[in-house]
Amino acid sequence: MALTSPWTHRHLLGLEQLTAAEIVSLLDHADSFLPSCKDPGAKRTDLAGKSVVNLFFENSTRTRVSFGLAARRLGAEVIDFAVGGSSVSKGETFVDTARNIEALGIHMVVVRHSCPGTPHLLAQHLRAGVVNAGDGAHEHPTQGLLDLLTIRQRLGRIEGLTVALVGDIRHSRVARSNIHGLLKLGARVIVCGPPTLVPPEICAMGVEVAHDLDRILSECHVLNVLRIQFERQKGPNFPGVREYFHLYGVTKERLARARQGVLVLAPGPINRGVELTPEVADGPSSAVLDQVTNGLAVRMAVLDACVKAVG
Repeated sequence: MALTSPWTHRHLLGLEQLTAAEIVSLLDHADSFLPSCKDPGAKRTDLAGKSVVNLFFENSTRTRVSFGLAARRLGAEVIDFAVGGSSVSKGETFVDTARNIEALGIHMVVVRHSCPGTPHLLAQHLRAGVVNAGDGAHEHPTQGLLDLLTIRQRLGRIEGLTVALVGDIRHSRVARSNIHGLLKLGARVIVCGPPTLVPPEICAMGVEVAHDLDRILSECHVLNVLRIQFERQKGPNFPGVREYFHLYGVTKERLARARQGVLVLAPGPINRGVELTPEVADGPSSAVLDQVTNGLAVRMAVLDACVKAVG
């Protein structure tokens, strides 16, 4: 299936730069790949003869595996870059490493890095396409797309819904990509968490801010429960696991007070007993595993669209 609107971008650096029509086009394109995702034996040739490198400078399980599997399902050759044994450890610059890899005939670079803006820097220096797989606390566009796709599948629409992003907003690239995508598609967005984990400048993005989860439960069609990023906490920002769980943990009891039919998302990895309980994560309101499947479809769609734009 072709994209429903012309796609001319060889890079996907964030959802901030995309129009609503472009986002919907990628979601529709991802829908067309879902049958292949659910059939492990399905082999496509959309990207036969193309090569994709996973350039991950941060730890990852779902995203790295998902991108690799997406490229292979499309018939592309995949190279997984190991930072520890690379020339970066010998002092070579990040850009020089990427340009040397590109010189081997790479068509697409999927990059994750702790420094915001790294994919944008690569895009300025490479002829190959660049896909942002997460840059610091800036954006994680394919996670944003798969969350949008999951909401649309489960609830039939995005426009007019109220979506709460709950948790560590300060350090979350997922939150920022979700905000850009949800607002462009007509949703109302509430960010909710401890004051220390909700930066004041987030209001400038057009969201509402709440610090009392129980107060907004009845308003929300979707709760997207974000991971507390313990590895990024510096200083006294985090109130402590017990206090956080008491105020913001999504439990069976709390869910019973929520809007009927509320959808629970969690980008993962999940800290069970911190952000949400096992009975919620594994319960009927949860779409956690659907998100994983949809992530594969989204990444197939993004790689297909961007590689073909590269030519």
